[in-house]
Amino acid sequence: MAGPIPYPESPYPESLPHHPFPPAGMRPPGPQPYPGPVPSAYPGTLPPPVDYPSPRRGRRVALIGLSVVALVAAVVAAVVVAERSGDDEVTVTDASAATAIQGYLDALAKGDDETVARNNSCGFFDAVTDRRSDMTLANLTSDAFRRQYGEVKVSSIDKIVTWSPTQSQVLFTMRATPAGRNQGEVERQGIAQLLLQDQNILVCSYLPRNSGQF
Repeated sequence: MAGPIPYPESPYPESLPHHPFPPAGMRPPGPQPYPGPVPSAYPGTLPPPVDYPSPRRGRRVALIGLSVVALVAAVVAAVVVAERSGDDEVTVTDASAATAIQGYLDALAKGDDETVARNNSCGFFDAVTDRRSDMTLANLTSDAFRRQYGEVKVSSIDKIVTWSPTQSQVLFTMRATPAGRNQGEVERQGIAQLLLQDQNILVCSYLPRNSGQF
């Protein structure tokens, strides 16, 4: 019979190797601790944190901006509309005064008593209930004018004196053909009192420079 089975050798070493301590004054190998506080990469004191607006505040700013833009657009539109409407406004100019005076003289020459009375009433014609006196005066005025002139034409506006935005006095020159004569045209000056009302220019009175008032 064989003898006892020997116990297998242990895979572990009998004892751990001993590392001697380093001599005094020497540091052991491995990472060394920092000698002190590490300086910051940003010089000086760090800036305060940025206060970013919240989404609600951003929407409020956007709404205010849109309101301002809309207000400016409304003001510009109002100015444009006012300028365009002002282009259609009737004013007393050389051209408009000549047209109004010529229309009045034509009414005198043709015996258009209603047009003459409407001008002479100086804006009251439509409000007057009894127009008989106005029509009588217009008839007398046009009759006297036809006895003096056969045909008249405004040749120039010599001077406009503005009394107010609606009232003006105009000195004008007209070329007229005397009634019942064959001596041709004559040149006369006259003064007209004009009233601007309801976008119309009325000739309130007409005064020839060389005779009485018509």
